[in-house]
Amino acid sequence: MNTLNHFDTPQLELLHRGKVRDSYRTPSGERLLVVTDRLSAFDSVLDTPVAHKGAVLNGLAAFWFDKTKHIVPNHVIRLLDPNVTLAHEAEPIRVEMIVRNYITGSMLRGYQQGQRTFSGVTVTDGLTKHQQFPEPIVTPTTKEESDREITPESLVSEGWVAADLYEQMRVKALELFNFASTWMAERGIILVDTKYEFGLFDGKLILIDEIHTPDSSRFWSAEDYARNPEAVEQMDKEYVRQWLIANKQDGQYPHALPPEVAQEASRRYLDIYERVTGSPLPTGDETTTGGDVRTRLVGNLVRAGIMKDESES
Repeated sequence: MNTLNHFDTPQLELLHRGKVRDSYRTPSGERLLVVTDRLSAFDSVLDTPVAHKGAVLNGLAAFWFDKTKHIVPNHVIRLLDPNVTLAHEAEPIRVEMIVRNYITGSMLRGYQQGQRTFSGVTVTDGLTKHQQFPEPIVTPTTKEESDREITPESLVSEGWVAADLYEQMRVKALELFNFASTWMAERGIILVDTKYEFGLFDGKLILIDEIHTPDSSRFWSAEDYARNPEAVEQMDKEYVRQWLIANKQDGQYPHALPPEVAQEASRRYLDIYERVTGSPLPTGDETTTGGDVRTRLVGNLVRAGIMKDESES
């Protein structure tokens, strides 16, 4: 399967290369977000890309940005390609707003070791693995080299965000989470937890980065959860994580995936997209480019006036 592992061009200024997304500045000053097929697990990027993963993340984020713009405006201008979003250049707020509705993941591990307060939120004794909270909670973290739990009061006193702006973010994060939870529940999916990132554009709060994607959120099958809550597995790349764990050697995870594992991971990402949106992923017309994702992508950027035709340079 054809994949987009890296995208490099001397025509655009590279602003940031993340584990999955590459950010560029366009000639007119907007931000160009290229979502690749790279997959990260256990804090490292695997050598094997997963076909259609980038288009799934980009398409799902676009879907949710459009669905939630009545709650809070966002940075999206338009999609230029299944893997590319043109966005407003916002001033990022260096805080991740993490909303949780079940005790799982790192919070569960801390709870099992006796921790009861998380980012200023205290939870009760006696919770069981994967138990739902009475209502969603917000547990912010800083965006640093290593994100850390922090109370809202400390966010303000350390200068990360003003108190009134944090309150706006908290309210909007819960509105977004509740809206998406209802939507997904109607489709047999539990939105377990997620993160939101905000920024300022023309002095106003907007939503940036991504929203409700398999890379920023945890999803469970409602049917699986009802059958056995403590054994329910995360949908999306948990399949890859479990394969890596099962094939760990000498304390090291594999750096690459066999073809059948990469193909199954791709199928799962495509399935999530269709379950959430109700339609198969539109990956774009690749027939004229021999199925080459990069060729299609560059062609779309040339047509949008973002790049010049490479064959003419």
